[in-house]
Amino acid sequence: MTDMMSVKEASEKWGIFDTRITKLCREGKIPGAQKHGKAWLIPKNTPRPTDKRYKNQPHSETGEDQILPLPIGITKYQIASTQYYYVDKTMMIKDFLDERPMVSLYTRPRRFGKTLNMDMLKTFFEKADEDTSIFFQNRAIWKCGEKYRSYQGRFPVIFITFKDIKFDTWDKTFEMLKSTIGNEFSRHSELLNSSRCSDFEKKCFLEIAERKADLVSLSGALALLSKLLYQHHGEKAIIIIDEYDVPIQQGHSKGFYDEVVDFMRNLFSGGLKDNPCLAYGFLTGILRVAKESIFSGLNNLVIYSILDEKYSTYFGFTRAEVEQLALYYHAEDQLKELCEWYDGYRFGNTEIFNPWSVINYFNIGCKPRAFWQSTGSNDIISEVISNANEEIYERLEKLLQGDKFLTLIDTGVIYPQIQKNPSTIYSFLLVAGYLKAENAAISPNGDFMCEVSIPNKEIKSVYNKEVLQKLDSIVSPSSAVAIQEAIYTNNPEKLQVHLRNLLIRSASSFDTVGELFFHGLFLGICAMFDDQYYVTSNRESGEGRFDIQLMPKASNRPGVLFELKAQKSLTDEQLEKLAQSALSQINEKSYDTEMITRGVLPVFKFGVAFSGKHVEICTQS
Repeated sequence: MTDMMSVKEASEKWGIFDTRITKLCREGKIPGAQKHGKAWLIPKNTPRPTDKRYKNQPHSETGEDQILPLPIGITKYQIASTQYYYVDKTMMIKDFLDERPMVSLYTRPRRFGKTLNMDMLKTFFEKADEDTSIFFQNRAIWKCGEKYRSYQGRFPVIFITFKDIKFDTWDKTFEMLKSTIGNEFSRHSELLNSSRCSDFEKKCFLEIAERKADLVSLSGALALLSKLLYQHHGEKAIIIIDEYDVPIQQGHSKGFYDEVVDFMRNLFSGGLKDNPCLAYGFLTGILRVAKESIFSGLNNLVIYSILDEKYSTYFGFTRAEVEQLALYYHAEDQLKELCEWYDGYRFGNTEIFNPWSVINYFNIGCKPRAFWQSTGSNDIISEVISNANEEIYERLEKLLQGDKFLTLIDTGVIYPQIQKNPSTIYSFLLVAGYLKAENAAISPNGDFMCEVSIPNKEIKSVYNKEVLQKLDSIVSPSSAVAIQEAIYTNNPEKLQVHLRNLLIRSASSFDTVGELFFHGLFLGICAMFDDQYYVTSNRESGEGRFDIQLMPKASNRPGVLFELKAQKSLTDEQLEKLAQSALSQINEKSYDTEMITRGVLPVFKFGVAFSGKHVEICTQS
């Protein structure tokens, strides 16, 4: 059938996802489409489909033609599902009810929809004065039948999120814990009038609700509140703890790790371990932290990490969901760019897009930016870089160049291990969203061997940004200006002196690092040329990939090329030869090809060699 094309060919021709085309074929919306076996064939002269609507397309309550806004920063299910474009994740409820583990822990990177999903569970299960079933009647879960509907509005629910508990000291953290938990007690003020609760229990309740509880009393808050709710409603309570590990991460980075871990252990033990008043428990976080014994003895806990297939589609957007978003906002032509910037994650065997970045991308008119890096602290990657040895630097460099490698992944890794065992950094980077894992194979002790790589352009830019930020405390403004002047004037002697002084004043750890650190050091300095040069690194030109290039924005500026090399324990003579070989590489590989093509003259070429705190520079123009 030479006059017919496959769905894949049509996808490439029209710029529409193949899953969308298959759906249109099934619905009879593509004239002449024929099914052959399991595949569809389409006449080659068929025009590109113009129908941008799809079954069950979201529409506003005020009119079908009004385009719904995107739920940026919206974490309340009732609002997100009625006033904004909502990606339906309610089948998560069905999957849970089919299995019904006593306590579930979902570990995902930040901004992947954890809080919104937990609020969805709260809205579905919680017994309320109003009819909350209206928020699910047009959702996927409602079509699953009475077996699942019967759980709607049935349970008292305790809902606490720790996502905003980010303080510098344990005292301030404990005060915020008192306030956060106290607010949830106040939400259940009906218990103060309950005839099924004793006066003593009400007194204990008030102590926590009024933020007067001490450490011991607050540690028993979940046990107490679930007990009173059970007594009052005659139904066991559901406990939902969102972002449980945020205070733990703060404790690690700010020096009160032991205090916060001890508190969390006691809090969760009372609420989730052998609690006769507990129906089900849900927790979310970035890390599992099981080895810290926070969940000591909690044998009813089931953990769903990013490497597990179950629940893999409910945090983040699937490819089909992004396709529908693109159709709805008339941005089908941007699908390739979306994939390059925000796709690439893999949860279980499911391809996942970063949901925060996708909705921000559509919201600003489909302009790619690194939205995710500004949503919270990148302390994890900063600490990784601070504690990296030469081998880790080399591997990070390979990742930035698009390579991948096999490594052991422990999804139960804990914060202190970064300092004690730097090789655990790949586990941290994976669970925190800075890497993707493929071809995972589980070992006998429960760890995974995975092939890891950087998922997309957005995360690559985050790595670069973090490396540059680490250099802020190293390169003073005066040093940067002096180095810039030496580059502008093509003065290798002056440049060598300033770089040498910079390294002498800096940390002794430079003695152990390799070429990646010095590459980052130069990038940090060159970034200050941003108003006059386009700064690029590791890009092809001529017959290879240059290290750093400064392409002038104005014709009266010279072009600049750097080739960097680093080796340990070199003599002065060896260091000079290494610098000369770096300069020779620029010429031999014709790294100046792009500049010459654009008519940039002159081109300053610097071969730079490092050995610990020693530096040698050769130049040519």
